[in-house]
Amino acid sequence: MRRLGRVPYADALDLQARLVAERQSGAIPDTLLLLEHEPVLTLGRNARRENVLIPEPALRERGIAVFETGRGGDVTYHGPGQVVGYPIVELPPGRRDVHRYVRDLEEVMIRACADLGVVAGRIPGLTGAWVGHQKVGAIGVRIARWVTSHGFALNVSPDLSPFDLIVPCGIRDKGVTSLERLLGGPVPVDRVLPRLADHFAAVFERQAQDAPVAPLGGAR
Repeated sequence: MRRLGRVPYADALDLQARLVAERQSGAIPDTLLLLEHEPVLTLGRNARRENVLIPEPALRERGIAVFETGRGGDVTYHGPGQVVGYPIVELPPGRRDVHRYVRDLEEVMIRACADLGVVAGRIPGLTGAWVGHQKVGAIGVRIARWVTSHGFALNVSPDLSPFDLIVPCGIRDKGVTSLERLLGGPVPVDRVLPRLADHFAAVFERQAQDAPVAPLGGAR
């Protein structure tokens, strides 16, 4: 596992591309990146532009970047206070099932929420971790030669107002929430990181251990 702090989205894309190539070649072991992003909207391969509700110049004025990306799914927001997990993992032959992989990522977030006293679950036909009809954790993945990238985003204590600028994940009749809102008080990101790492290791049957952080422009 690598904890990277706050990382601009472009830097995270570059790092993932490098690590995916290294994992495909066998140069590195499976790795989980845990980080936060500067404010950004990301559009997946299936994103519909009408789900971004204001023009890009207006977003830039608010300090929110926009990126088209190679993950699945529609549009979402990332920002400080949201923990993003990027697994760079080679799925073994017995687990080469995209739907199972997504369900496993949901399970990681659901277990982490439970540790903090939040009962999250699933909604049939949708992805992510939900509390009622409010999404607390989103998922958008990419798999190339059975090596994964992109991943999940758990709303710990972000400013939720930027979600009002989009139709999150293209779902119009559901809302977005955070652990902070659900618990009615501050939730430090550092309290959540080890829980996500431990549950990821348990669900994916890996050993959880910190790895050295490679130099990364923009990370802090």
